[in-house]
Amino acid sequence: MNILITGGAGFIGSHLCDYLSGNNIVVLDNLALGKKRNIEHLLNNSNFKFIYGDILDDELLDKLFTSVKFDIIFHLAANSDIAKSYYDPNVDKDNTFLTTYALLNKMKKYGVKKIIFASTSAIYGDTTDVLHEDYGPLKPVSHYGASKLASESFISSFVENYGLQAWIVRFPNVVGERTTHGVIYDFIKKLKNDSSKLEVLGNGKQYKPYLYVKDLIEGILFVWKNSNDSLNIYNLGVNSRTKVKEIAQMVIEEMNLNAEIYYTGGDRGWIGDVPTFNYDLKKVNTLGWNASYTSNEAVRKSIQYILTLGSS
Repeated sequence: MNILITGGAGFIGSHLCDYLSGNNIVVLDNLALGKKRNIEHLLNNSNFKFIYGDILDDELLDKLFTSVKFDIIFHLAANSDIAKSYYDPNVDKDNTFLTTYALLNKMKKYGVKKIIFASTSAIYGDTTDVLHEDYGPLKPVSHYGASKLASESFISSFVENYGLQAWIVRFPNVVGERTTHGVIYDFIKKLKNDSSKLEVLGNGKQYKPYLYVKDLIEGILFVWKNSNDSLNIYNLGVNSRTKVKEIAQMVIEEMNLNAEIYYTGGDRGWIGDVPTFNYDLKKVNTLGWNASYTSNEAVRKSIQYILTLGSS
């Protein structure tokens, strides 16, 4: 297959490249968050091409779509740093929503019919409800979540109006090798700067599922291969959760430190953060997919990888 992966040099995208390496892959990435070293081992493959560029470069996108007849697009490119867009909402408007809209327009123009979209639990907002694909609620509290939800809405309308087929996968916090930010990455960085103490944003009681990156990729590919509606929407996650204070303790333990943990207070780390959520995974579990690692196992595995190999 001819496959376009946007954000393919990123944390998640580069793992997807590994799994799909038997196909003809084109990666489009502006390296704002991605790292070329994540895909270096693939660059000599004749069926792998990396293009440094921005999805919002209309001329570049036209050139790309005229040079390759894509069978499917995996759209992973987005701003994934929720706290960053608090200071500048344009970050998510441009990099998360408008990138999706630009791709959809090119799919319409050039007759590309299939897209897999990386969405997020952030579309549901701040709620204690168990989050089900069909019931919501859909009240995002971050610009990131709002931009992903707007993207989903346009994907849905393009499916209905132009005969596209789409797979939307909504996943939680993802951890593992090649990560570039997030709670584990931040804790390790803080402790390397000062091994005597660890600042934890909020009260440490934030309680979320953490999904191992290779479980995520396998889940995305499983949903793609085993669901065939015009619009397929699935939560992907793990049937367990981990508290932030537990992550802090695991990082200290794995680094063999006696650091003191102190909390900044409040029930969340930043404006737009959702302190707790719980997925309903019946739909994807019934389809036949389950994560291999629990949330705690994924967190510890990620800590060990980062400490052993860095983020690479």
